[in-house]
Amino acid sequence: MTDLIIIGAGGHAAEINDYICFAQLESDVQQIQIKGFIDDNPNSYQAYQFSAPYLGTIKDHVISKNASYLMAIANLNYRRPIIERFVENGATFISFVHKTAYISPSAVIGNGSIIGPNVNIGPNVKIGEFNLINSRCSLGHDTQMGNYNFISPNVCFSGFTAIGHENLFGINSVTIPHISVGHNNKIAAGMVLDQNVKDDEVVFYRFKEKIIAVPKK
Repeated sequence: MTDLIIIGAGGHAAEINDYICFAQLESDVQQIQIKGFIDDNPNSYQAYQFSAPYLGTIKDHVISKNASYLMAIANLNYRRPIIERFVENGATFISFVHKTAYISPSAVIGNGSIIGPNVNIGPNVKIGEFNLINSRCSLGHDTQMGNYNFISPNVCFSGFTAIGHENLFGINSVTIPHISVGHNNKIAAGMVLDQNVKDDEVVFYRFKEKIIAVPKK
């Protein structure tokens, strides 16, 4: 059994807590035991009903050699620096795949990544380290992904999509086949990427509002 400490105690951490508890209910063997949560804002922990105690701040945390870790902070400004500091100090990270996800036998998932409920990962997909693939995402065949990406719910990557490092994809965003996305980009919710994206870009469309006047009877 793996003793687990979760980094973060906000909404994303609450979701991961529920994922793991669901996995325990569906299995006769308890494979993960959550020991607790660490967060620099103690008030975050109070907002949710977690299954394990608050263990203190991230900045003051002493790495446990007897436990493994999962990153549960969604903000890309904090994910990589915290993970790198923890790894440098001897922390061991694990991956977590929700029981309802479909993973092709030929897919490869890097260490520290989280695969949420009802995710579909197709043939020859390669996912790097410390990525979050949220619920109901679909990664088409031959998709390649780097490290530290945050993929929001309902995102769909068509076949042969190439994703770099530290990108944020908003909910319901999609790519057409053979699209390439570089590093450190923010893709707004609902965007359809039909062109390649380089580095350090924000992709969004500003739609004009259409007002329909309904005459009074």
